[in-house]
Amino acid sequence: MKKLIRFILNGEPVELEIEPHLTLLQLLRDRVGLTGTKEGCGMGECGACTVLLDGKTINSCIFPALEVDAKSVTTIEGLTDAQGNLHPIQKAFIEYGAIQCGFCTPGMVLSAKALLDENPKPTEEEIRGGIAGNLCRCTGYLQIVQAIKAVSGQL
Repeated sequence: MKKLIRFILNGEPVELEIEPHLTLLQLLRDRVGLTGTKEGCGMGECGACTVLLDGKTINSCIFPALEVDAKSVTTIEGLTDAQGNLHPIQKAFIEYGAIQCGFCTPGMVLSAKALLDENPKPTEEEIRGGIAGNLCRCTGYLQIVQAIKAVSGQL
């Protein structure tokens, strides 16, 4: 039996009838067509599926879609402005070579955004802690940390 949910997705109101067993990742990719959020492990361990729920990071691959009712979800697609300009974090990831294969990038960028929204001038240790739930297959952590430092004005 489908359930009706209403929530904000990347700043826009959404109303959908969904199956109760759907994860947020399935909702985003399969029902809404936002494929920037990736499925890595499917168990909430790698961070590829990270999105923001009311400004906090969650693993969408294990998060029940029904739980977003009356909340706000931000995906990587929601970081660009109305003119399609990249968010400063996205620009820094490009500038500092923090994008290699790109698979972890959406989750890393959203984790960085959540960190910087909460702590605009994090130490390197705090940056590493802020992205600890996100695994990079290419081991681009040095460039990722540098990009986050740059956005925080520390480089």
